[in-house]
Amino acid sequence: MEWFYKFPHMNDDALRNLKKAIDDGFRGFTRSYGDGIESLFVPLQHFLIAAERFMTQTPWPIITAIILTIAWLGSRSLKVVAGCLVTLMLIGYFDMWDDTMRTVSMIFVCTVLSIAIGIPMGILMARSDRLQRIVNPILDVMQTMPSFVYLIPVVMLLGIGKVPGLIAVVIYAIPPMIRLTDLGIRLVDKDVLEAADAFGTSRSQKLFKVQLPLALPTIMAGINQTIMMALAMVVIASMIGVQGLGQPVLKAIANQYFTLGIFNGLAIVGIAIIFDRVSQAYGKRLQKHRETVHG
Repeated sequence: MEWFYKFPHMNDDALRNLKKAIDDGFRGFTRSYGDGIESLFVPLQHFLIAAERFMTQTPWPIITAIILTIAWLGSRSLKVVAGCLVTLMLIGYFDMWDDTMRTVSMIFVCTVLSIAIGIPMGILMARSDRLQRIVNPILDVMQTMPSFVYLIPVVMLLGIGKVPGLIAVVIYAIPPMIRLTDLGIRLVDKDVLEAADAFGTSRSQKLFKVQLPLALPTIMAGINQTIMMALAMVVIASMIGVQGLGQPVLKAIANQYFTLGIFNGLAIVGIAIIFDRVSQAYGKRLQKHRETVHG
């Protein structure tokens, strides 16, 4: 009756050999192609370094003014702008400004990269049901795979540093961008598309002048979720050398510094609230504009 209580499994030696073969194969791939793959990400590294230098070396009043201007243009709400100002002042007062700016630069680059990859992929999925059926399981894996697992192949290929952390964050954060772009385009009213066809629009004209403008509120929701998920990866990414608010949190965990962890954790929360409120307010403004224009 042993089979009844113990689930039948592969022979131990066969399973060990299978795992060893996969590990050896990946190590061989890393030795053969690791340098070449790393060279592909050099432009991304330069972009990330430039963004970090801008955020950390620009005087804080200018950075604050830029953030508040973006908050006002996105939300047109004095409450949101005042909340951003108070959050930034508290972050600076408690000596977390430099780490916060490094984190913001990382999130900025991750968001730009996610948009550059996610929107075209979402458009292709919206145009092809077959591609959607292929990509959806991949996105399911990306969203449900434990975050630490992403770090293993990335570190083996690229080592420790900013770029591996950036790639791990993008892998974790990009699925909502792809899914909501696909969803937003698919939800465009068919009557509107038929009217566009009746006026003789080409596929590209229909995409850029009809579908994407109408799907923009949903796409903005995807950007919002991408930013939130990227922020959630900040602490984990700090384990492989990504500087910012995650490293003090990691240090607090290792050394049981309660206050250090709480302060930096609250700084991450504050940045998340700023991004969330501004992007949500902008999405609502787009939704109201669409309802006004298109009824």
